[in-house]
Amino acid sequence: MSESSEEAYAEVASSLRSIEEQLRDLAYDALRAAASGDDAAAAEEKRVLRARRAIERAINALEPRGRDL
Repeated sequence: MSESSEEAYAEVASSLRSIEEQLRDLAYDALRAAASGDDAAAAEEKRVLRARRAIERAINALEPRGRDL
């Protein structure tokens, strides 16, 4: 793979990391609301968690091979 392709993938992975962070914040907010008795928030937290995990998989797929984590 060319260096420019790797750079493009790294840029997309960086953008996805920002999205993952936003989803993590939303999940924490929903979890706090659920702990306060909001039943709908528990389902919302699970939905956001599924989305966050999907973004994490995408990030992992785009990172260069052989990278030490």
